[in-house]
Amino acid sequence: MYKVLNKIYKKSELSFALLWIITYCVLNSIGNILSDLIGVNSSITFIINAALTIVILIWIRKNELSKKYGLCKSEVPSSSFLWYIPLLVFVSHNVWLGVTINLPIIDIVCYILNMIGVGFLEEIIFRGFLFKALAKDNIKMAMIISSITFGVGHILNLFNGSGMGLVANMCQIVGAMACGFLFVIMFHRGGTLLPCIMAHIVNNVINIFANEAAMTNQKLITISVINLIVIIIYILILRKTLPKEKI
Repeated sequence: MYKVLNKIYKKSELSFALLWIITYCVLNSIGNILSDLIGVNSSITFIINAALTIVILIWIRKNELSKKYGLCKSEVPSSSFLWYIPLLVFVSHNVWLGVTINLPIIDIVCYILNMIGVGFLEEIIFRGFLFKALAKDNIKMAMIISSITFGVGHILNLFNGSGMGLVANMCQIVGAMACGFLFVIMFHRGGTLLPCIMAHIVNNVINIFANEAAMTNQKLITISVINLIVIIIYILILRKTLPKEKI
C-alpha cells in the first residue's frame, strides 16, 4: 500500500491530495450509511477514520514529512497567535444556547471517537496535502482553493443521512470556508497544524451536546454571523502578528 502511495505522491502531489479527498468522502458516506443500518451513531465511521488516520500517520513518519505537514511544534511564540484564545470562541459556538445530552452513551462515545479522526483527517488532507500541493505554484490561490474546497465539501451533510437542514448546512459551509482560511494561515505562517487539528476536533465533539431544540434558523444565522466576525478579525490580526512566511 505504501509503495503505491509513494508512487502517486512522487508523480503528483495534487493527485495524491485529490485521491485522499475522494477516499475520505466516499468511505465516510459509506460508513454513515452502515452506522445508520446498525443503529449506532458513527459506529462504523469511526473505525474507518481510525484506519485512515493510522495509514496517513505511518506514511508521513516513514517519509519524514512531519514538519512539512505541520505535525510539529511551531517555532513562532504562542503570543503571536494571541495564545489561541479566539479559537475558544470558535469551538464553543455550538453550545451558546445550552448543553443537552439526547443520545445513548454508546452513540456519544462512537461519535467522539469519530470526530477525533475527522478533525485530524480533514486538517491533514485539506490544509496539509491539498494546500501544500497547490502552494507550489501560487500560495494565495492555494489558500483560496483549499478553503473553498473544504467548505463546499460539507454539502455532503445534506445527503449523507445526518439530518441537517438547508439553512444549517449553508451556515456550516460558509463557516467552514472562513475557518479553513484561518487554519491555512495559521499553518502556512506558523508552521504547525496541531492547534488547527485540536480546535477542529473540539469544535466537532462539542457539537453533539448542542441544544438543537433551542436553535431556530434565526438564532443559527445570528450565531454563525458572530462566529464569522470573530474568525475574520482573528485572521486580520494574525496577518499582522505572524511571519509572512513560515519559519
